[in-house]
Amino acid sequence: MGTAFSDMPLFVPNRYRGKLIVVEGIDGSGKSTQLSLLSHWLRSQGYAVAFSEWNSSPLVRQTTRRGKKKEMFTPTTFSLLHATDFADRMESYILPLVKSGAIVCADRYACTAFARDVARGVSRRWVRNLYRFALHPSLNFYFRTPLDVALGRILGGRDALKYYEAGMDLGLARDVEESFRIFQGRILDEYEAMIEEVGFHVIDATLSIEEQQGIMREIVVRELGDSLRNGILHQPAGRDLNGKTTTSPVL
Repeated sequence: MGTAFSDMPLFVPNRYRGKLIVVEGIDGSGKSTQLSLLSHWLRSQGYAVAFSEWNSSPLVRQTTRRGKKKEMFTPTTFSLLHATDFADRMESYILPLVKSGAIVCADRYACTAFARDVARGVSRRWVRNLYRFALHPSLNFYFRTPLDVALGRILGGRDALKYYEAGMDLGLARDVEESFRIFQGRILDEYEAMIEEVGFHVIDATLSIEEQQGIMREIVVRELGDSLRNGILHQPAGRDLNGKTTTSPVL
């Protein structure tokens, strides 16, 4: 599928000592929980680990928040804002850390844009070209989740679905839950279509938390084992890159 868009590489090769571990999936897939557990485990092994979240750059945070509140974004402006946020985090946070030899655990990465923006009607080719400056992940996990399971998890944790999360801006359905199903279904289709293109490690997100985490750790050791031992920065166990004390959940 990748050659259908361009012969150019999807991302910039990582030629640095550090590693970039990414999790992707639809809302309610449980990926954030799994990445948090993995980062705690890596820290417990003594590695220097940093965390990055989607849409968290201070550069555009207020603009994004204001635009969402007023429900004023078009699919293209939404896409460009997220790309600006991503570029700022890449240049000021992710890239310097990877260059220094740290492990960066990213909760969502460029494939979130590939899935969500295209689900909103943006060109696949255009959005991929927009993110060609992104560093190639060392590991890219995709948490495969049935829509009903994802919806149940989200509604079980809070009172209501969010406007853009449910794709209400697209006029897919009047009912917010039905709109969510349609919109997240489109996103799910995009993720499934890019498995081979991106090289996802697909995780069955209906397995127990312990089983999923075990699979992730096995893949990390298998794929990155030698390079982790020989090239990654080390940090005192139980401390993050800011020197804060961290606790490691027991599985």
